[in-house]
Amino acid sequence: MALDEILSKTMNASAVLDTTPRRALDTLEKALGIPEEELAQALNTNRRTLQRWRTGAAHPQQAARSRLAALLHLQQRVRETFTSSDASRRWFHAPSRYLGGITPAEAIRVGRLERVEAALEALHSGAFL
Repeated sequence: MALDEILSKTMNASAVLDTTPRRALDTLEKALGIPEEELAQALNTNRRTLQRWRTGAAHPQQAARSRLAALLHLQQRVRETFTSSDASRRWFHAPSRYLGGITPAEAIRVGRLERVEAALEALHSGAFL
């Protein structure tokens, strides 16, 4: 499923505006166990920009809001799939056969969010246990 499809089906970029960028970043870092540097890479930005978003000195522009919304949606799907936050973090940082041996965190860092969504869907449907 393409990133555009994910966004249009479940959450559009304006939904990110319902929460502050700081809260969204904190949620992603905590729930998925993503360090700030990796989160910056996943959002196609840098740590300094994330810090400006956190303080309110700057706000994510449309492309960044879209990526942030997609990551928040993924975090929600992961939370719904696993029974505990520890289990979801373990999945997120464990090599996946579906992803060719890389972790979902690595896939997101290199811009393959749609593949992580597909891996999660395969896991959810029982295709890759």
